[in-house]
Amino acid sequence: MSLTILWEVLGGLGLFILGMKSMSEGLQKLAGERVRRSLEKITGNRLTAALMGSCLASLLQSSSAASILVVGFVNAGLVSIYQALAVLLGTGIGSTLAIQFIAFKVSYFALPFIFVGVILTFFSRKRKLVYVGNLLVGAGLVFLGLQIMEDGFSPISQNDLLRGLQNRFLSWRISAIFVGAFLTVLMQSGSAATGIIIVMAGSGLLEFETGVAMVVGEVLGTSLITAVAAVNGTLAAKRTAFLYFIINSFAVCMVLLFFPLFLKVVQLLSPGQAELTISSFPAINLSGTSPTIKPYIARHLANAHTLFNFLNALTFLPLIGSFARSALIVIPGKSREFDIEPRPKYIDVRVINTPTIALLQVKNEMKRMAEISRLMFDEIVEQFYKYDAKRAARIQQKVEVLNILQREISSFLVLLSRQSLSSDSSGGISNMLQIVNGLKYQGDQCKAILELLRHKKEDKIAFSTAAMSELKALAANVGEIVHLSVDVLGEEASSGLEQAQSIQQKVRQMIEAMLHNHMKRLTSGKCTVAAGLVYGDIMSSFDKISEYSCRILELEREREILNATTSGSN
Repeated sequence: MSLTILWEVLGGLGLFILGMKSMSEGLQKLAGERVRRSLEKITGNRLTAALMGSCLASLLQSSSAASILVVGFVNAGLVSIYQALAVLLGTGIGSTLAIQFIAFKVSYFALPFIFVGVILTFFSRKRKLVYVGNLLVGAGLVFLGLQIMEDGFSPISQNDLLRGLQNRFLSWRISAIFVGAFLTVLMQSGSAATGIIIVMAGSGLLEFETGVAMVVGEVLGTSLITAVAAVNGTLAAKRTAFLYFIINSFAVCMVLLFFPLFLKVVQLLSPGQAELTISSFPAINLSGTSPTIKPYIARHLANAHTLFNFLNALTFLPLIGSFARSALIVIPGKSREFDIEPRPKYIDVRVINTPTIALLQVKNEMKRMAEISRLMFDEIVEQFYKYDAKRAARIQQKVEVLNILQREISSFLVLLSRQSLSSDSSGGISNMLQIVNGLKYQGDQCKAILELLRHKKEDKIAFSTAAMSELKALAANVGEIVHLSVDVLGEEASSGLEQAQSIQQKVRQMIEAMLHNHMKRLTSGKCTVAAGLVYGDIMSSFDKISEYSCRILELEREREILNATTSGSN
């Protein structure tokens, strides 16, 4: 009997988690693109930012997942600490929608939802109806999983050992809060953890006060998940996570201080009596028992969760400016304006299941890679005026960084391509892979020029004044194309492409003239064969760099056209 009950609980939990994931995916596919565009245009208005956080948490069906993504936004430089704190406070409000949805527990809708959802998913030709089908299947599985879990927990709730554990350990509010936080960290989802707490309380396994304390602890667990996500992030991300933890810790302490008053407000806002117990005769009960349930406690716990998060947002939204200004004091240190660490800074494999957000991260990692490539090119040009061994070492370091970034971004894009993507996103991934390769090839050509200049210096090869002037003029024109390709990456590429193609035409004419002049110098003896070989190879590398830069602009333009075409068809 005990093994049957255990499998009933675990099976219900599995269905519940599967349903939450299916609902989340359906919502993301229906509204993910709109949320992504809104996130890109987020302003400094704290109310707007909080609303976006609410939408994000509702979309992902988890405040924990939303919080991790917000840390990714800070890492990517998409939002400031001020904006991030407002978004994080909003994620708590957004998660209440999922909790309220769970609390109604209309289990008789479970099987109809699953049936209709499967019909839409497998037999509908319209993409949006397929997404609606995924959403309905997820909702049905959530209801079904909750019902099965509750039936399994009900016999367990009569166990004397568990009742004694609750009376001795969970009766302490602070311990119940920590258990709620631990459950959230374990599940990696605040909504899932709160759903389990609601089911345990509904089956009689938890008392009302204990359940409220554990629900409040869920917010603390979300803060811990956010803090862990920021460990390897930028200084701004660490400051954001730490300030969010401080805010939620203070809010939890305030609720503990006024806990009886908080319970009274929850009871006033909720229907029925939380501790009212009735007999239940469920349609599905693998244990064969007739459990007793508390029909109103789920609404009470959901309302406690909603009330806490609304009070938290109302209290701290007006103060986030002060918190953001104190960030430098809380975690001192100075962020580097440009980071060339040999590792990805923005992409995070934990958001691979949220393609719209993952594409944002790739976009910012590509911009960083392009900036490194541009900086390396500028340093190469400086080597023509004065060769510097320290500068050469820095250039070599950037070559290694580009190689690592190309490998990591490409691997991330391949993983992303295996997700369920829209047609414009799928086409965009192919272009992104080619852009990343183009940036890496630019770095290879810069490395080749560096080696040629080192060879020129060590072997004491001298260029004529005319040859050096021509190379400097060529480098200046190629540099314009390189800077254009970086400046318009992710922006409007049309004008930049036209300008770059015009300059490239000029570069090709210059190279033809340089080859003609070079042959004259060789024939007249003004240039040695060794100098001529180095001169020709440098000229060829500059030509390839200009081609790669123009190709990057062409790929970005193709991606823009694809996005515009897809948006128009939708």
